[in-house]
Amino acid sequence: MSHPPGILPVEALRTPQPYRPPALPTANKAALSNTSSPQPPSSSSSQSGQRSGGLRTPSNRKTIYDRNLNRTRNNELSRASFAYLFSEMVQYAQRRVTGIQDLEKRLNQQGYPLGVRLLPLLLHRLPTPRSTSALPTPSALPTQTTRPIRILPLLQFITTTLWRALFSKPADALERSSTNEDEYMISDNEPLVNSYISIPKEMSQLNCAAFVAGVIEGVCDAAGLTAGVTAHNAGTDMWPGKTIFLIRFDKGVREREAVVEKIGK
Repeated sequence: MSHPPGILPVEALRTPQPYRPPALPTANKAALSNTSSPQPPSSSSSQSGQRSGGLRTPSNRKTIYDRNLNRTRNNELSRASFAYLFSEMVQYAQRRVTGIQDLEKRLNQQGYPLGVRLLPLLLHRLPTPRSTSALPTPSALPTQTTRPIRILPLLQFITTTLWRALFSKPADALERSSTNEDEYMISDNEPLVNSYISIPKEMSQLNCAAFVAGVIEGVCDAAGLTAGVTAHNAGTDMWPGKTIFLIRFDKGVREREAVVEKIGK
């Protein structure tokens, strides 16, 4: 039986046709296969991720903590750089202060952590005597690198080794108070920290060398000889910027010093 063109028979309309999904492109098939079974990232992608995010490290995998501590022992900083940096520190400490004593206290607190870290660093850099024998004798043991446990050796270390490391010269004087046995005085005729500081007339009592006093206090505490250190103006006609650092050791430190003296005798 013939049908007109363009008209399907009734049997063809009633016969259900199976559903066939449309064909996907090749790129989409590869993407679906990757999502179903994830693969570990390649070495190149992981390395690029380390370079793009996180902390950057040099190609040799060494940081500042891998450097030799004696590498920069003789390096010096220009005075212009130090003057700029220290002036910014003073301006930062000057914010929201109630007076001169509060400002000096903040400068002291800024220098204290530096002194705590300088003691072990300078002791490490001190030269140690070498012995040619296989077994070193007691006189050849490295006694210079040991931490000072007495007041006088500690003060001598501060006025010589510490002062040279910071200011390239020793301190001008070290004296002991005639009225109080627990007080010592270190004199500096021209403190470097005050060389580039202009103080207004209303703050004439301010001494920015309180930062150095904090460094000295940190060294004393790191050595186990707790003390309080303050900076005082003691200008003269010859040395108008002279500063005296007054060191007051705690009562317990002086008592221990007396016991050590008795044992030594």
